[in-house]
Order: sequence, then C-alpha cells, then structure tokens
Amino acid sequence: LVDNSLVEDFSDFYKLDKSQLMGLERMGEKSASNIMHSIEQSKNRPLWRFLNALGIPHVGAQNARILADRFGSVDALKKAEKEELEAIDQIGPKMAESINEYFRSDKKLKVIDELLTNGVQPKHKETKSDKLAGKSIVVTGTLETFSRDEIKETIANLGGTASSGVSKNTDFVLAGENPGSKINKAKELGVKIIDEEEFLKLIGGSPKKELKEDEKKRLLF
Repeated sequence: LVDNSLVEDFSDFYKLDKSQLMGLERMGEKSASNIMHSIEQSKNRPLWRFLNALGIPHVGAQNARILADRFGSVDALKKAEKEELEAIDQIGPKMAESINEYFRSDKKLKVIDELLTNGVQPKHKETKSDKLAGKSIVVTGTLETFSRDEIKETIANLGGTASSGVSKNTDFVLAGENPGSKINKAKELGVKIIDEEEFLKLIGGSPKKELKEDEKKRLLF
C-alpha cells in the first residue's frame, strides 16, 4: 500500500476502496473484501483505543483510558491545557507536555480530522460500576475466567486501574496460576495478594469460562 502510494498516513486506510486493493499484486477479491471489512469495523471503537492508536509519545493504553474517562471526547481533549492535564492523577508533567504538543500540531490534527471525516467514530463508554474505584491492581499469572484483555477491561469498567508493575501504591495483586516475579515484589512491599475466587467475590461474580490448556499458556502474564 505504501509502495503504491495508496497510504501515506493511517487516515488514508479509510479512503481506500476495494478496486484499489484488487489492483495490487497477489491481492484477490477475498483478501480485498476482508481488508475492507476490517477497516469498516475499526471505525467504531472505544475512545480509549482510538487515543492509544494515535501513538502519542508516553501515552499507553492505561493512560488513554484515563484521558477518555476524564474528557469523554476527542474535541474536549484537543482543548485541554497543559496545566489541566498535569492535574490529572497519573498524568505527569512529561506526559502532559507530550499530549499538549500532539494536539497543537497542525499535521497531527489534520490526520485526526480526516479520520473523523471518513467515518471513524470513537465512542466513550462510561464506567459501569465503582466497585474498584480508585484501586490500582496488578494481575499476574493465568486466570481461568478472564483473558488478558478481559481482565483489563473488567477492572477499567469497575473504575479501577490495571497497572503493569507492583509499587507501594498498588492496592492489591490478583494472582492466577504460575504467577511471575510480581508476586515476590508484592510480598516484599507488603501489598495484599488475592486469588481469582476472592476477586470474583469482590466484584460480585462473573460467568465462568473454561479454557483449554493451550489457551491458558497463551494468556500468561
């Protein structure tokens, strides 16, 4: 796509049509249809995924969730001042400056505007519950009920934060089968450790999902 000058930035994916794809070498009708279907589906994603996909320096998935919860729309985030960003918990000065610079770049704003013009509609889903509000949670090991993405989504939907590393600010560690070194760090710092059964009781339960052994291996944290 790049070599054929069909894509220069990621907003160009939303300007493609099937005939352009089928004109490429080794690209049949089925492959072209699959690509167009995937592009069409990607137009409706949660706001935090959209922000994460922009590739703003220093902003990862968890920070993207925080920004989505705080501002609720791309337009609102565009207007945010550096001081306002710095005041948000877990958004430090370096990240605030990076976000501010990104949304002050005419080039970046042009790409975002083209994405929105071509049908990309990021939606913000409000937190469904506050059962884990303000909680910083680290997950380690294999869980039976949740995949990697599902546990992060669950924690976020309940108002919590799925953190990647254990620190003195961690509220508790959720440990599954074969937990890694994070469990040792938690013990060193005296951070509470709970298992999956205790977590399910805490959030009020969740449908049980049986995983095959090979699936469990792929879901290791």
